Amino acid sequence: MHTASTNICERMGRSQELSDFKHGTVIDCHLCNKSIHDISWLLNIPQSAVSGIITKWKQLGTTATQPQSGRPRKMTERGQCMLKRRVRRSHQLSAESIAKDLQTSCGLQISTTVHTELHGMDFHG
Repeated sequence: MHTASTNICERMGRSQELSDFKHGTVIDCHLCNKSIHDISWLLNIPQSAVSGIITKWKQLGTTATQPQSGRPRKMTERGQCMLKRRVRRSHQLSAESIAKDLQTSCGLQISTTVHTELHGMDFHG
């Protein structure tokens, strides 16, 4: 039985992508005249996800994941963790020296990215 206290994060993480099988199952249920609420309950996914899948299928005729708009991030979460560790180890390093250090370890040109990331992490000066 579906309980109201179920945390949505326990059911499906924000960045988790649904499988093609689940997309197809949502459309099949929709074609069998199931409500969005019923489909959500049956498949244990949020109603907003069910609604989005159905809307995309009606508009585009497909449920395949479309390319994302915008430029991809240069620094991954792993890179951000590395950056935090390096800054915490020695507070006296400049952004340029940290960027060079990360460039040799990661192989990316990230000098302005390091400066931006440090600013976002509230490391100033």
